[in-house]
Amino acid sequence: MPGNTFGQYFRITTWGESHGPALGVVIDGCPPRLALDEAVIQETLDKRRPGKGGAAESPRKEPDLVEILSGVFEGQTTGTPILLIIKNRDAQSQAYDQLRDVFRPGHGDYTYWKKYGIRDHRGGGRASGRETAARVAAAAVGQVFLDTVGISVIAYTVALGKVKAQKRDLDAVNQNRLFCPDLEAAEKMEERIADVRSKGDSVGGIVEVLAAGVPPGLGEPVFDKLDAELAKGLMSIGAVKGVEIGAGFRAAELLGSENNDPLVPGGFLSNNSGGILAGISNGDDLVVKAAVKPIPSISKEQDTITVSEKPAKLKVGGRHDASAIPRIVPVCEAMVRLVLTDHILRARALTPDLWS
Repeated sequence: MPGNTFGQYFRITTWGESHGPALGVVIDGCPPRLALDEAVIQETLDKRRPGKGGAAESPRKEPDLVEILSGVFEGQTTGTPILLIIKNRDAQSQAYDQLRDVFRPGHGDYTYWKKYGIRDHRGGGRASGRETAARVAAAAVGQVFLDTVGISVIAYTVALGKVKAQKRDLDAVNQNRLFCPDLEAAEKMEERIADVRSKGDSVGGIVEVLAAGVPPGLGEPVFDKLDAELAKGLMSIGAVKGVEIGAGFRAAELLGSENNDPLVPGGFLSNNSGGILAGISNGDDLVVKAAVKPIPSISKEQDTITVSEKPAKLKVGGRHDASAIPRIVPVCEAMVRLVLTDHILRARALTPDLWS
């Protein structure tokens, strides 16, 4: 089956390309009678929207205005499929004419060509980060449902290149363009992005996602473990190359006595597990990190090949961000929201007596 659909009970299918007329998503399985209008979705989309200013500004200016075409009547979801559409207003495909016959190192151009036999040189097509707007829109609908069960999800930048946040002040997250929980680190990150952009290069980072209010018991053994589902969701984002749950790779350095989270009548005394044990939520906060690679489209000269597999040199023009951060932050947030929405509905279907 083509991999354009995610989820089982809250099921989304995204469609569209970065430089096509529009992109969007079909949501199937959304419960009825949830209050929903375009403003709720738009608020979340605006966090991901390109062209908002600052060192992290994208040269592409897209309003990302969402339209609800089905599944909502008189301000409530009906239980039928919801179709959301976002029209591309600032697509300039001519900026990518230089890529018609060559491949960008580090990008999906080459692998898409090998898979489909078609060289769609209009930006990144389905491999573009622009595809993620549809996910963010769908997850905004998911969060409306999560609000009814008391689950909140927030994502933030904890590292940009070698600049790391030393604090986790969640009140600071929406006080800077990079969604960083450390305002001093945010200033240094802005400076780093500006420096990298001036040199025609790009830089990666790390996004952390915190989900609070998650009840114990979510997750399906054996292959649909909650941490496995979260990892799949986050790894499905094009720029993500690694995922950690809780202590993550640091757990490999710890002793069992250090890594175990002691249990007391009031709960857990630590959270190295990241809120998941044996693939099932334990009632603690979910803590997940995603490692984000540098954007491959850079203006530094690189070695590549043509569609005839001849050697070539390439400096990428067009309009490209110097970092996927901050725009990827709400995308990571979105994938965690989608996983949790799906698993709450799965739990209700499997054991309704426990999840009514």
